[in-house]
Amino acid sequence: MICRAATTGRLLAGALVLLMAACSSGPERPKPKPLEPITAAIAGRQVWTERIGDVGFPLSVAVNAGVFTVASNDGTVAAVQADTGKTIWRTSVDGRIVAGVGSDGRFAAVVTREGDLVVLDGGKPAWRKPIGTKVVTAPLVAGERVFVLGVDRRVLAYDVLDGRMLWSLQRPGDALTLAQGGVIAAFKDTLLVGQGPRLAGIDPLRGSVRWEVPVASPRGANEVERLADLVAPLLRLGDTVCMRAFQSAVGCVNAERGNLLWSRTIGGTEGVAGNEQVIVGADASDRLTAWRTASGEVAWTSERLMYRSVSSPLAVGPTVVFVDGEGTVHWMSLDKGEPVLRLSTDSSGAAAAPVASGNTLLVVTRNGGLHAFRPE
Repeated sequence: MICRAATTGRLLAGALVLLMAACSSGPERPKPKPLEPITAAIAGRQVWTERIGDVGFPLSVAVNAGVFTVASNDGTVAAVQADTGKTIWRTSVDGRIVAGVGSDGRFAAVVTREGDLVVLDGGKPAWRKPIGTKVVTAPLVAGERVFVLGVDRRVLAYDVLDGRMLWSLQRPGDALTLAQGGVIAAFKDTLLVGQGPRLAGIDPLRGSVRWEVPVASPRGANEVERLADLVAPLLRLGDTVCMRAFQSAVGCVNAERGNLLWSRTIGGTEGVAGNEQVIVGADASDRLTAWRTASGEVAWTSERLMYRSVSSPLAVGPTVVFVDGEGTVHWMSLDKGEPVLRLSTDSSGAAAAPVASGNTLLVVTRNGGLHAFRPE
């Protein structure tokens, strides 16, 4: 599973030599399992397509009030109407983007390769500041603040209006960290941040830690195998938040009380999705597993997408959606894991977890294609 992370661009800060050694000594990944013919149980179609430009970083698509905000390598940031695909605004931030997009519907934030945090107001440049740490996680824009999570697990808070730094939180960290989108999210009056395998609840006004919960207990023979950082996207279900710890576990936390509800040891590198009944995710071989949300007990497993390099999923109504490495979009039933619909994109694979606004689902591909689908 480490080698899979490397081939999809998730290099590990400070341990490239160790990572390459681990990959070279491991077996080749098996060929993707052929797709079985299916009879679609639901109807659906592609309703519009657009293009943003190649995406080679861990993109996070922002969804606000019927608008998708996306970005590409070359510095382009754009807001697109979800139901029609019409471009609302499109601009360049003068620099290659390595993290984004965070947005509250008005302000949008990205980080450039040069280490600048760039904030746009309605698509127009508002301010930019050097942040002094490597970032791959999309900034969070919430409560008139911009929050940034560094690869070194440093957390920074800025005033969204003028870029003034409000506070910085540096936690003791490991020498080896994961260059994959991490967890940073708002929960009521608490900032949720992944700190290695732990989820921390932080006071967003002062930057002090309110509580901290371990989601995984890393084990392994070396630093690479012990990596267990929490990865995006985070799933919120009321007071419960569920997440993946890289190659280690899936777990759920009560974010109101700050306590672990359950954790299950399982490999895998992508996020999870689900509803009040089940949580679904793929392991390192793309075997799908559904856990009961309340208890963590296994509800079902499926090997239909084995070795197909699936994306983080998205729960949509009674289905869960995955995009595989060939760009095929799979709708599976949440109750049994059976395929109910299959549609195609441009075959370059997903650049981000699929997202939805209303009944429109968006898939962004590595070639920069924006593909909007609408199940019927």
